[in-house]
Amino acid sequence: MARELLGCGLVTIDRGRRLSGTIVETEAYRGNGDPASHAYSGRTNRNAVMFGEAGHAYVYFTMGMHYCLNVTTESPGSPGAVLLRAIEPVEGVRWMLKNRGLNTAVHVSDGPAKLTEALGIDRRLNGEDLINSKILFIERGTRPKRIGRSGRVGITVATERRWRYFVAGSSFVSKGRPSGPAPRIHNYARAGRRVVGSSASLV
Repeated sequence: MARELLGCGLVTIDRGRRLSGTIVETEAYRGNGDPASHAYSGRTNRNAVMFGEAGHAYVYFTMGMHYCLNVTTESPGSPGAVLLRAIEPVEGVRWMLKNRGLNTAVHVSDGPAKLTEALGIDRRLNGEDLINSKILFIERGTRPKRIGRSGRVGITVATERRWRYFVAGSSFVSKGRPSGPAPRIHNYARAGRRVVGSSASLV
């Protein structure tokens, strides 16, 4: 699912304005088999959304100042989510810049905390249905031709797992240093897109 989300659109309706971008970087996190996951030690008030239906927003607060957005991916009771790490701005760039206090779009959304700040995403959107919501949702897109794969960023356990995916060559991919071995690049033919469904399926 982390790979399938690349090229899809992420949209928020912020104060009546449509802000959107193309997803260019993701990371996958599983449940009790993944020590880097919030769900590794079981269900808590913070991670409860990860244990629900696929296709919902799991928004968490980190480092006392940042929000991060994840897409849940598994059947109810089986925790799993994909962290959206970066988007390429498409619509409402002027307002994204204002949200971030910037003058140029180059670094407006090239990181998980930058992305949420640019789009106006916070804990109020935790649990939002990303298929049926009118204020935060994912749209179909086109699979990138070249996709990179690497270890995840900012972790010290499970560093051997290449669960970070990114659009190769995109200037909007984050600058975070991945753990584990060097990234690999894969070529893919363009094809129709799938997106997560609200009933734990891909559509």
